[in-house]
Amino acid sequence: MENFNISSDDLINIVTTYGPKLLAAIATLVVGLWIVKLIVRGVGKGLDKSSVDTALKSFLKSLVSILLKVMVYITALGMLGIEMTSFIAVLGAAGLAVGLALQGSLANFAGGVLILFFKPFKVGDFIERGSESGTVERIDILHTVLNTPNNQIIVIPNGQLANSPVKNYSEKDTRRADFAIGIGYNDDIKKAREVILKVLNEDERTLQEPEPMVVLTNLGDSSLDLSARAWTQTSEYWGFFWDNMEKIKEELDKAGIDIPYPQRDVHMFQEK
Repeated sequence: MENFNISSDDLINIVTTYGPKLLAAIATLVVGLWIVKLIVRGVGKGLDKSSVDTALKSFLKSLVSILLKVMVYITALGMLGIEMTSFIAVLGAAGLAVGLALQGSLANFAGGVLILFFKPFKVGDFIERGSESGTVERIDILHTVLNTPNNQIIVIPNGQLANSPVKNYSEKDTRRADFAIGIGYNDDIKKAREVILKVLNEDERTLQEPEPMVVLTNLGDSSLDLSARAWTQTSEYWGFFWDNMEKIKEELDKAGIDIPYPQRDVHMFQEK
């Protein structure tokens, strides 16, 4: 085996050439990581003062920490004379490949960040998206979990929620209930309006601002179609709607006002 001898001149030359670079890289690494720690701490305090969701706070702090640390390491390695251009190119290509392979998950991830940051809905809200509706039980980074009124769980990817219309029934404190009521053509519209308004105004849950109203909305094939509109608290909406729908039917019956059903006259002709 060949022996490699390093002379004192070579050793001095190596130390002289690479020593300052190594010390500078170590100093950059130590100071850089210390600065990163301060920045992450500052970001954390700023997020704590904001209304950002807890899950998003943790994620943003981790993301900032990782990105800044990668920058510090690349800078330190570059100070040692290591060529970083090829490494960054390979890293970028790898990131592109991973991004293409996980584009669906990345879309859901981005959607989760947008939902947690802008808060179009929150845990406890009743929302509707397309044919799915339910109470928001949990918002994760990749998907949102809904609990339906019949106690079923629906898991919806956040990418779909962030890029499609979503109805939030819990955002506002008050909500309007619309009652569709049909009466016969021979019945008195004014009398029917009085009966319906009396029922709504007797309910303590009915808000008077805006005040209840009853309007004729359509001349149907077999009925005059009325629409009764009254506002109530969102938390009391369904009880308010069901109770008054039943009460309106009972009071219209007492007043002798018919609620007709579709009918058709058939004329028969006999040939002689």
